[in-house]
Amino acid sequence: MAEFLAVRARRAVRTSGFGGTSTVKLTRRIREKMTHNCRLIFHSNPVLICGCPVRLGTFALQNTRRPHSSLCHQLRPLIYLWDYNQMLDKNMQTKQPQIHFSQEEFDDRQRRTRILMEDRDLDGLLLFKIEDIYWLTGFDSDGFVIFNSLFIGTEGSMTHLARAADLANIEYSSICTDVQVALDDGELSWADQVKVLLDNKGMQGKRIGIQVDTIGLTPHNFLQIQAKLEQWCDLIVVDNFVQKLRLVKSEQELVYHRKAGEILDAGVNKLIEMTVPGVFEGDLYGAFYDHAFRSDADLPAHIPPLGSGASALNVRYTTKRKYVTENDQLTMEMGLAYRHYHAGSMCTVLIGPEIDDRHLGMHKAVVQGLAEVQTLLRPGTPMGHVYDAYREVIVDHGYERAVGNACGYTMGAVWPPTWMEKPMFYTRNPTVLRENMTVFNMLHLNDMETGLMMSLGEQVIIREGEPEVITHVPREPVIVGA
Repeated sequence: MAEFLAVRARRAVRTSGFGGTSTVKLTRRIREKMTHNCRLIFHSNPVLICGCPVRLGTFALQNTRRPHSSLCHQLRPLIYLWDYNQMLDKNMQTKQPQIHFSQEEFDDRQRRTRILMEDRDLDGLLLFKIEDIYWLTGFDSDGFVIFNSLFIGTEGSMTHLARAADLANIEYSSICTDVQVALDDGELSWADQVKVLLDNKGMQGKRIGIQVDTIGLTPHNFLQIQAKLEQWCDLIVVDNFVQKLRLVKSEQELVYHRKAGEILDAGVNKLIEMTVPGVFEGDLYGAFYDHAFRSDADLPAHIPPLGSGASALNVRYTTKRKYVTENDQLTMEMGLAYRHYHAGSMCTVLIGPEIDDRHLGMHKAVVQGLAEVQTLLRPGTPMGHVYDAYREVIVDHGYERAVGNACGYTMGAVWPPTWMEKPMFYTRNPTVLRENMTVFNMLHLNDMETGLMMSLGEQVIIREGEPEVITHVPREPVIVGA
C-alpha cells in the first residue's frame, strides 16, 4: 500500500494532521513512527493524481519494497499530502492559475475585505460561500456542496481548506498559494480540521468571524464547528459583508455581464424563431444549450424554467417535456453565464391561431410596469420603492390577484442552486441602488383563476442616468402561428 506525499508545482499543500510543519520537521516525525527496519522510499518521477503532479513514497521494510501496511495505517491520515516544495525537481515549470481578473483587482478586493474585518474587530474570517471565495481568489469549483472553506486573516494570510478532489481545481483557478487538505476520514470531522487550520494560524483566543448565510455551510457543520471552538476562540457570526462588496461591479465584471447578455439575447431570439405549434420543449432546451456552449457560455446556476400548457405558469423548473399546441402559451425565463457572471431575460410567447384578448391586456400591464421600473433604476433609489411603484401600475390595470411579491433581484457570479442573489426588489426593502450594480427585473402575472400567464424581464446595469440594458425582450406581444 503506497502513500503519496507531495503535490503541485507552486504552492504548499499540507494535511490537517501536520498543518504547517516544515519538510525537515515532518520527516523527523515520520522517522519517530518508524521501526528500525523500515525506511521511506521516494520515487523520482512525478505522476498525476487528481490531475496534480505528485511524488510517490512507499513505506517499506528494510531491504525490500514490500509495503509495511501496519505502519501505513498508523500514519494515515497524517501522511497524506504535505509541503512538497523541496521534493519536486527544480526544473519543474511553475503553473499559473487560469484567472479572469488582474492580480491588482484581486489585491484590491482582499484589501477592502480586510478593512471591513478590522471594522468588526476580527482577527480572521471563515468563508464558505463559493461566490465570495471566487471573488477573492478565482477558485472555481462546485465542491462546496460537500465541504470547502477559505480562511482570510486580517494580518494578510489566506488559506484554502479543501478536499483532495478540489486540489486540481485550486491549482487551475486560484491565486491563493496556501492549501490545507480536508481529509475524508470517519474519525476526523470537518470541525476538527477547521480547528487545526485556525491553530496553524495562531488563532487560539482570537476573534474569528464565520459566515453562516450560505449553502456552503450546513447547519450540521456549523453546529459542530461552534462546539469544537467553544472556549478555544471567540467565534462570531457575521453578516455577509463580502457579498455586499460584490454588489457593485468592477469594469471587468461588467464586461462579463454584457457578454452573457449578448449570448443570451441571441439564444432567446433563436427560441422565439423555433416556437411553432408542435415544437417539442426538449428541442427548445437543446437548441438553447447548444448555442450557449458553442458561445463559450457557462451553464446557469439553476435550470431555466421553460413551459407551455399546464406548466406555463411555473416560474420554477419542473420535469417532463411537452409539445407546444395551438392556442397555447410558452413562458421562457432563460439565463446563462459568462465566467459565471449571469444574465437573465423573460417573456411569454403566445401561440395562435387564436389569441386571447386577456393575454394582450396582461401584456400591456407588464410593458407599462417594466417602463416604470426602469425609470426608477437610478443610484440612490431604495429597492422597496421600485417594487411599490411596479405594484401600483399592475393594480391600476386590474391584475392585483396575479402580481407577485417581488419584481427582481441583483445578479452576479453565482453557483447552484440559484442565479438569484440578495437583495431582492420587494416592499419596504431599504437597500439603495448604486452605480454599477446589476439587476434583473422579471415581471410576471400568474393568473391562477384564468390559467393565463404573461411575463417580461430584462437585466440592466445601474448608471447615473438611464440604466444600461444588457438583455432585451420585445415590447410588442410575441405572437406566432396566428
